Amino acid sequence: MAYKRMREEMLEIIAEFPIIAAVKDEKELKESLMTDCKVIFILFGNICNISEIVEKIKNKDKLAIIHADLVQGLSAKIEAIDYLKLNTKADGIISTKGNIVKYAVEIGLIGILRNFIIDSMAMENVNKQVSMANPDMVEIMPGIMPEIIEKIKSELKLPLIAGGLISEKKDVIAALAAGADAVSTTKIGLWKE
Repeated sequence: MAYKRMREEMLEIIAEFPIIAAVKDEKELKESLMTDCKVIFILFGNICNISEIVEKIKNKDKLAIIHADLVQGLSAKIEAIDYLKLNTKADGIISTKGNIVKYAVEIGLIGILRNFIIDSMAMENVNKQVSMANPDMVEIMPGIMPEIIEKIKSELKLPLIAGGLISEKKDVIAALAAGADAVSTTKIGLWKE
């Protein structure tokens, strides 16, 4: 699928299904494949099995987004993104590394820049990181900060995903009400709501 169409498809999907299943192991992957979640964030795997993990997701007509920083055996270099593009059917990547996200977008993968908002300095750096990385979307963590979500969303003008510490339905509702376009969570019960 061409990059532009893939990005549009992801935006359409999260508009209709704003809960993203973030899976940490094979058991959670199996659970996620039986839900209505249309986007799966892969937070585990290694260079030997990542293609197989992505294949399972694609076989269920879901979008597969690999957290490139968490795949064992990959380095934090652009060649790792080439490897994922050439050896998997992944739709995109997540990374905390701006140069990795920028390169992923350049070669036709959806690029999601993950930011940890731990203090005011981190908050101030989000705009700089985004302008350098040119991501398709931004994920902020923790995702249970409605006022911060609202502020970042108004400044960035990019699709925003809230992730981290989202454990109850009220967290999902608050994040979406604050302007998040989607939430990512490892809580299986929320995938089925």
